[in-house]
Amino acid sequence: MEKVTMNGASGGAYQEAWRRSISSPDDFWLDAAAGIDWITPPSKALDADGPVTGSWFPGGTLNTSYNALDRHVLAGRGSHTALIYDSAMTGTRIRLSYLDLLGRVAKFAGALRANGVGTGDRVIIYLPMIPEAVIAMLACARIGAVHSVVFGGFAATELAVRIDDARPSVIVTASGGLEPGRVVEYLPLVEKALALSQGSVHTVIARSRESIPGSAADYQDRSGTTVHWLDWADEEAKAAPADPIALRSDDPLYILYTSGTTGKPKGIIRDNGGHAVALNWSMRNVYNVGPGDVFWAASDVGWVVGHSYIVYAPLLAGATTVIYEGKPIGTPNAGAFWRVVDDYKVKVLFTAPTAIRAIRRVDPDLLELKNHDVSSLTSLFLAGERLDPETFHWANDGLHCPVVDHWWQTETGWAICANLLGIEELPTKPGSATVPVPGYDIAILDSKGKPIDKVGKDGNIAIRLPLPPGTLLGVWGSAERFASSYLTAFPGYYATGDSGHFDADGYLFVMGRTDDVINVAGHRLSTGSLEEVLTLHPAVAECAVLGVHDQLKGQRAAGFVTLKAGSTIDHGVLAAELVALVREHVGPVAAFRDVTILDRLPKTRSGKILRKTIRQIVDGEEYSVPPTIEDPTVLDDLKRALSASVS
Repeated sequence: MEKVTMNGASGGAYQEAWRRSISSPDDFWLDAAAGIDWITPPSKALDADGPVTGSWFPGGTLNTSYNALDRHVLAGRGSHTALIYDSAMTGTRIRLSYLDLLGRVAKFAGALRANGVGTGDRVIIYLPMIPEAVIAMLACARIGAVHSVVFGGFAATELAVRIDDARPSVIVTASGGLEPGRVVEYLPLVEKALALSQGSVHTVIARSRESIPGSAADYQDRSGTTVHWLDWADEEAKAAPADPIALRSDDPLYILYTSGTTGKPKGIIRDNGGHAVALNWSMRNVYNVGPGDVFWAASDVGWVVGHSYIVYAPLLAGATTVIYEGKPIGTPNAGAFWRVVDDYKVKVLFTAPTAIRAIRRVDPDLLELKNHDVSSLTSLFLAGERLDPETFHWANDGLHCPVVDHWWQTETGWAICANLLGIEELPTKPGSATVPVPGYDIAILDSKGKPIDKVGKDGNIAIRLPLPPGTLLGVWGSAERFASSYLTAFPGYYATGDSGHFDADGYLFVMGRTDDVINVAGHRLSTGSLEEVLTLHPAVAECAVLGVHDQLKGQRAAGFVTLKAGSTIDHGVLAAELVALVREHVGPVAAFRDVTILDRLPKTRSGKILRKTIRQIVDGEEYSVPPTIEDPTVLDDLKRALSASVS
């Protein structure tokens, strides 16, 4: 099957761009590299003799912080707004121009350098959603330090694991973060993590926050410590500004940890050159955003979306980025997102499907939307979990702007598949992430690595090597783990770990992780397909389907659902109707009969449903509470609901 051949669009602008990126990658990406200011421009895009995944822009030198800040100031755009900080938790609103942000970044880079941080040294950033998170990341990039952002509030044991893997010399943190109804103090967690770690850290720089107890001074004189605890404001005030240094294209920019199958997180390494080129290109071509546009990625800097599309990409493109401290609901209501769009005239909003489902659950009729003018919004991009068709239709019909489900991973750093609004807006198909982004050559493989040519047949989604620029450089400290995790399953390909299929028009449907395909008495069923059916019910807000142990059939499908606000349907009636829906749309082969109705689904802070943990609880297996969980008490609620579930 020839990939990506849209009916009526085979000669379109998108198709031409994708084909050129695959047939002439050197020319394609050198053209894209012209959008970045190089100290030493690369003479070619791809080093064929580099690592197996490809080494991009060999010989080129640049500085990512310079490209995000200095060049815009030098071009006369210093007074333009670079960053808007909006805290729904404190009511604080701050605007920083490109000149303002450059001044603070240069000063904090000088503070890091004054505390012994040099090129290649690692710095862990453990901060809430405040401007200092952006400043610290760009300051590291300015002096060639490798930052590793750890989600603010992660448990001390998890922070210690990342300290011991990255071996940072400095930790940058704050007195704490704010969640609805509670304060999370960071400094005690940092102190405990340092006690648990192997001693690489010599300095902690802490930003004090009003209403959150604790400061660096409280920890400096504790007996037995060899770590210097310093106040952020003091260090920034006395520092000499640091100029950006030249870095090689393949020098590491950051390490970002993602879950590993062994329980030990994998440190994904991102380079400087490929990352800058790819993200800058994506802003114009995927999101249709340029200088002066307001772009809001409603995520957290602890996740890859925050790295790519809160911090780096918008600033590389000269746009205005929004950093938001709050939630989609409850801060104060389900109109929080629409208020931010209205206040700052956001052009593009990028968030996770779970955020939109949360709004839909609380405000199914979008009553809060009527209180705000969101006419500035030209598109809503969603990623992080599969976007079910029902939520797509709800958002698309309510917002009256394109809703784009696009698919990417921590490892890739930017979109693998999308509707590229800056090149050619293609017809939307609910349930599909649309088409491969230029640079990504996608194949559907069977378990033996052979291409599946049958349209609509699910298989393993893999990407032919080399990967495009901006994707992972490797796994920190372990070339073997890099290979075993991604490259050995299907030689010549990067294994995404996701399953799905192409349709006849070349649209990709990502149905879920490969371990979310369940085997019911020999019949392989996609949990994503079953979830689509459950969300057809008008009372269902969110759902998860997973395979649990069954003595007779091996596995059986179990459904976990939450209800829309105001729903009064009897739980027994709902369970019967959901079972009937699955029988109607999938057939009796699904043997679907287990329904558990919950107030909340267990999720990570980034909104992903904790399917593995749910499965372990249902099957009576031992489990550990994931460090990324949003609220551990939801697991107790799950256990109580299981004991009273309707089958």
